[in-house]
Amino acid sequence: MHKMIRKTTYSLGRHVSSMARGTTQVRRLLHGAYVRIHPSVQEALVEGRPVVALESTIITHGMAYPLNLSMAREVEEIVRTNGAVPATVGILRGQIHVGLTDEELEFLASSKNAVKVSRRDFPFVLSQGLSGGTTVSGTMIAAHKAGIPVFVTGGIGGVHRDGENTLDVSADLTELGRTPVAVISAGAKSILDIGRTLEYLETQGVCVAAFGESREFPAFFSRQSGFQAPYQVRDEEEAAKLIDSALGLGLSSGVLIAVPCPQERAAEGQAIEEAIQQALSQTRSKGITGKEVTPFLLQKLTQLTDGKSLDSNLALIQNNARVGSCIAVALSKLQKARRKGNLPRRGENMTPPQPVVIGGINVDFIAKAQNPDILGGGQTNAGRVRRTFGGVGRNLADCLSRLGQAPLLLSAVGKDEHLESVLHYCHHMDMRGVLQLEGKSTASYCAVITSAGELSVGLGDMDIHHQITEQYVSQFKENLCQAPLICIDGNVPLSTIQYVCQLAREHQLAVCYEPTDENKASKPFLSDSWKALTYISPNLQELRAINQTLGNPLPAELPSRLEDVVQTAVALACPLLAHLHCVVVTLGAHGVLLCGKSLGGSISLYPGAQEQTAAARLCAAHYPAIPISREEIVNVSGAGDSLMAGILAGMLAKHDTGTCVRMGLLAASLSLRSYEPISPEISTSSVNQEQVKSRSWPVVKVWKMD
Repeated sequence: MHKMIRKTTYSLGRHVSSMARGTTQVRRLLHGAYVRIHPSVQEALVEGRPVVALESTIITHGMAYPLNLSMAREVEEIVRTNGAVPATVGILRGQIHVGLTDEELEFLASSKNAVKVSRRDFPFVLSQGLSGGTTVSGTMIAAHKAGIPVFVTGGIGGVHRDGENTLDVSADLTELGRTPVAVISAGAKSILDIGRTLEYLETQGVCVAAFGESREFPAFFSRQSGFQAPYQVRDEEEAAKLIDSALGLGLSSGVLIAVPCPQERAAEGQAIEEAIQQALSQTRSKGITGKEVTPFLLQKLTQLTDGKSLDSNLALIQNNARVGSCIAVALSKLQKARRKGNLPRRGENMTPPQPVVIGGINVDFIAKAQNPDILGGGQTNAGRVRRTFGGVGRNLADCLSRLGQAPLLLSAVGKDEHLESVLHYCHHMDMRGVLQLEGKSTASYCAVITSAGELSVGLGDMDIHHQITEQYVSQFKENLCQAPLICIDGNVPLSTIQYVCQLAREHQLAVCYEPTDENKASKPFLSDSWKALTYISPNLQELRAINQTLGNPLPAELPSRLEDVVQTAVALACPLLAHLHCVVVTLGAHGVLLCGKSLGGSISLYPGAQEQTAAARLCAAHYPAIPISREEIVNVSGAGDSLMAGILAGMLAKHDTGTCVRMGLLAASLSLRSYEPISPEISTSSVNQEQVKSRSWPVVKVWKMD
């Protein structure tokens, strides 16, 4: 989420929700308190290694214990053997787990009260602290949130037989139409109406391809369904290219790769068809409906076919795991090859190199109460509501543009009612790199604040930020490799941050990471990616979260007295400077603390000669904020972004450190007095070297860090 309204109106730092402060688990940083990503999965994701998501409904509802447990273990091992990392998705005690330990697998396999969890079930199951197995739909949601593009299952749900009368259509089909994950399955379950299922997938805009030598769409237990798939991919490389194309286009719909059951293990289609008809007759006579139908039918089929359908079930699941993991490996290789493509030659593009900002664009609705107390119970409170346009990336690009640096902004917005307003508001910015997506909503944020400026409640719809993908950003590789500076905010997906860090490492690029908020601050620090960064600009809470992720010592609590704040910030910034060039700690009303290498009394903002100078020492310099009364403050949402953008604009203009920092403080003070996150008063006339020189500034205090 973008920077929230601060609890203290004159703070330049970012607001941190009291719910998250102090209690946020390191492993919950990616997607909040509802999701836990297993360390092995998390590590693979940030390192760009192939990961395969696996569902758990087949464990909880598809087979009896202990066969379900041995099957789950075997499938995970097949994935590992073929070069990928398995990530079985399940719900344990009200939390989504992406990747399970063996003990957690056994818990789900042996559970008598596990719930079958699809999209509709998540809110209730999580709120009640229940445990369950995720369906195809549920697993796709979790995989997408975790950044896993490939998911292996047995067979998808579909349109049930007699569905034209019962309207019984699986949520798997609608999920495939709105969640960009590739599903590797043995087609649709043969108990379904295959023809209508394919028609429904077409309506949902899902790309369906048969895998192998035939376009025949498989029917789970049987290699033949009597229907042709729209497309065909002959091997894992072709499948990977298809998936990569879908992801790169940002279509927001899934891909279905239909893999036939191995010939030597496939059951006789006709025999199973007869058993299906008999089982369906029993479901009708017993009045079984809804999500209870499939488990009942599968159990009956096992009985009626003397176990042949179960043998085929196991064989196709194992085969899907092998094929799916090979596809994931091929996709990973394809993406890595793109990352390592040839560096564009200087001079080929006559456009002068420009900074690049990668991050979010938000429509902000700020409601400020008129009276000190906000009344509940559905009552209307008098106040003032304003619409502005924010987002950390947008704010940085806006301020840099006003200061003459004209960065290229890479972001994503929806083709919705806000699009025209966003483009009009940002007319002075380079918006060529902003992706416009049909059927998606532009990120929006609503904040209700008290008359004293404290946040009462904030609501955000930020899903579109997931569309700022590695595949999309890599299309601008030439711009990135020539950029004098790259800024990236914490809203973008992990894989995108990983891509930028790898590019920075390979081509010695200067990258500034803007942490955005405490929950997102640690994204690059979950692996060695952060060591490729040049600058970071956290507040004290974010700096503590970063150190927590790295396993460094932490203060018992964060201080408020300036001297103690500086001492704590210095201690937390010090271990990061082994790899980062500079840590810019925003201190709200206290100003800013610059931590880095000093030679001759001034901290260097420019990587280069001082890195190898023996006389350079680690120092921290405190620059006090420009005094501003509470009455003068109008909006605090973009002050921190203005501060950092002012510093970066000074750096790009090659000014000395003191001038750069004070340009940032000037920009921040202007935005605090503006209803807009970035003040329209910010310009090359109001924030420049001459304006800095014309003012008297408090003395800068410097401390040695080593």
